[in-house]
Amino acid sequence: MEAKPIGQSRSIQTLLVFPADTNYHGTMFGGKLMQYIDEICVIAAMRHSNSRVVTASTDSLDFMTPIRMNEAVELEAFVTWTHRTSMEVYCVVRSENLLTGERRPTVTAFCTFVAVNEEGKPTEVPPVYPETEEERKLFESAPERHVQRKLRRQQRYTEPS
Repeated sequence: MEAKPIGQSRSIQTLLVFPADTNYHGTMFGGKLMQYIDEICVIAAMRHSNSRVVTASTDSLDFMTPIRMNEAVELEAFVTWTHRTSMEVYCVVRSENLLTGERRPTVTAFCTFVAVNEEGKPTEVPPVYPETEEERKLFESAPERHVQRKLRRQQRYTEPS
């Protein structure tokens, strides 16, 4: 398969945070944001693989600052690395106060997706290559994250219940 540039999978979504999206602190529900992260990452993974995908893992979901009601939330996701049938997708979430123009990073996450065929069986994905410095750093550090995910899965399945 021919390799694709990371930028080809880049997907961006901007949403407004409404009262129903917030908790009693007036900040966005973490679970709601996790749903948005999964959705934008699915789009990036499908763009790269041109196939259906399933979520294999979500890790390193780091909440840095709260997102407040009436702010805009921008999600940006792209495939950073691939294995045979899996793809690591990085997502950065930024919030913006639309009245002041202040923008800040609020959440980062790494998600892994597996490409599947119509029968739900894993299918190969094309390799990916970086074009920018940010993409290069994420690409070069991805194999270590892959090893850590694999170790985490093995530990879960070998521990007694």
